Amino acid sequence: MTVDASASFVSGQTALVVPVPAAEPVVRAWRDRYDPAARAGVPAHVTVLFPFLPAPLVDADTRAALAGIFGSHPAFDVRFEDCGRFPGVLYLAPDPDTPFRRLTEAVVARWPEAPPYGGKYEPHPHLTVAQSEDDAVLDEAEADLRTGLPFSARVSKVDLVTYTGTDWQHLESFALR
Repeated sequence: MTVDASASFVSGQTALVVPVPAAEPVVRAWRDRYDPAARAGVPAHVTVLFPFLPAPLVDADTRAALAGIFGSHPAFDVRFEDCGRFPGVLYLAPDPDTPFRRLTEAVVARWPEAPPYGGKYEPHPHLTVAQSEDDAVLDEAEADLRTGLPFSARVSKVDLVTYTGTDWQHLESFALR
């Protein structure tokens, strides 16, 4: 969910994520141990936008606008072949990543007050596997992950999730066309 391992989630935050169930067999053990989002209930995913709007602002009109935005984008296939790193973060890189970028751009065009990662980072589509300041942990995870690569997935929806203060909960799914 975030590229800042020290970041904490705030009650009432929302996010837009693309679940990637095909990744679970490959990444689950590492995410459960080293990804705060996994421990808080978020499945393997590629983030479209985090944080999105505060939960009280996500009303019926917002959801209808999201449905319209996502419904105008085609479903697509993605392949995960390679690992990548940010400082302290190991991730899987989606190929292609352009459709994810277009989804993010479309949401931000509608809600410029919700820049990706609060404007702290440039959006870079990825599936976070592990967050650790210990490079040996990330090296071990990467070596293990490579045995499960490549794999493919069909992207056909974007999920709206919210943080309750203890975990992330699914609110709604929006279909791609």
